[in-house]
Amino acid sequence: MAGHGLRITRALARRFDGRSERSLDPDLRVFVSDLVRPYGLPLREDLLREGVGHSFEELADGLLREVLAPDEPVDLLILAFDTPDVRPGAPSSLALSRACPGAPLAYAVCDQGTAAAFTALRLAADHHRTGSCRRAVVVLAEQTALHYRPAGPVVLPHRHSAVVLVCEETDRPGMTVDQLPGAESPSRTVRARAAELGPDAALVLGPGLDGAEGPAAQPFTGVWAELAEQLPAWRERRRPVLVAGLERRLGVLSTLTMP
Repeated sequence: MAGHGLRITRALARRFDGRSERSLDPDLRVFVSDLVRPYGLPLREDLLREGVGHSFEELADGLLREVLAPDEPVDLLILAFDTPDVRPGAPSSLALSRACPGAPLAYAVCDQGTAAAFTALRLAADHHRTGSCRRAVVVLAEQTALHYRPAGPVVLPHRHSAVVLVCEETDRPGMTVDQLPGAESPSRTVRARAAELGPDAALVLGPGLDGAEGPAAQPFTGVWAELAEQLPAWRERRRPVLVAGLERRLGVLSTLTMP
């Protein structure tokens, strides 16, 4: 039977301590200086001297090799993040594609806050609809260091973290990602969507939504790490899944539905 859509079939999450040696690369200071100069933001010279932060490539490389078998070619890899990488130069998305069988097309999604993870999944589903993608990998990463002083309050993760979501063609209904800018009563919208899935629906809610568990220690990857932990049991019981997140800075409510 031909596949109906793309669906998350496997997920792996891990948190890390320590740092990447790339955080000591002198090019990082040059890169960050160029990045913030137009906005007049000061550098965190202390962090640049100490070498603080982690490379997304190093966070996710091992997870990709663990979750994918050599005979499982990948058509598309999307790296999504909120906090910036510490790797100056070549994008980590291209470096991570070398850890995947099949040498997939690779690119990154950023500058969308927590909505970037949902955007990456939506784009993967769009690629599948073109017929060019039967297996996609979405990599979500965050690291704890910001090498400049931001213009306003920023919530940083407690630990470095990466999540890998393997999305594959399925003969069941595929995943649906909706992103609603300016949504009124976002918690009510999420409750309505959960009700449509039935009483057995499994919910994973990001901060800012009613029922979410307080401030997230991992603001970008936290909800996806929870999904990775619970997904095998939910799959076994054939429970529908709803993941929802509210990016307040952009006013965007994002939902992922897997019937």
